[in-house]
Amino acid sequence: MEKVRVIIDNRQKAVKIPTGLRMLVRRCCNAVLRMENFSEPAEISVTFVDNKQIQELNKQYRNKDMPTDVLSFPMGENGVYDENHATGAKILGDIVISMEKAVEQAECYGHGLDREVGYLTAHSMLHLLGYDHEQGGIDRVRMREKEEQVMTQLGLPASSSYVLDEDEE
Repeated sequence: MEKVRVIIDNRQKAVKIPTGLRMLVRRCCNAVLRMENFSEPAEISVTFVDNKQIQELNKQYRNKDMPTDVLSFPMGENGVYDENHATGAKILGDIVISMEKAVEQAECYGHGLDREVGYLTAHSMLHLLGYDHEQGGIDRVRMREKEEQVMTQLGLPASSSYVLDEDEE
């Protein structure tokens, strides 16, 4: 795989960024690109924000006046991406993660912040590559499977199953 540049910017002060989280985000971006056989040089921007900042972006770009966990801003369409002419890298787009939401969700789901931020990164990377789950159905299932595949590769598997055992049905 060609060189992947992940530019990470922390624009919030609500949550201290743990040691190793930036490296995990980079590993996650690379894992998604490998899984999707994306072999060209690539550039991705990841920004950590707070709930107030992501709410503003969610309102501005999705007309939803509420905080959300992650937003994806793809720079390509149908596999065609803008290119950084200085490096030749395909500019895949921007990922914006609310660190406050990530902490809330990690606590709610009973796993660590690393798992939550990794999952949000994988989810958003798939959006940058053209995946969509908004319509539900098989697309949602396929995207979820890919997210979990990346999490397992990174040593952050889900702590619980999404399938009920026979005695739980």
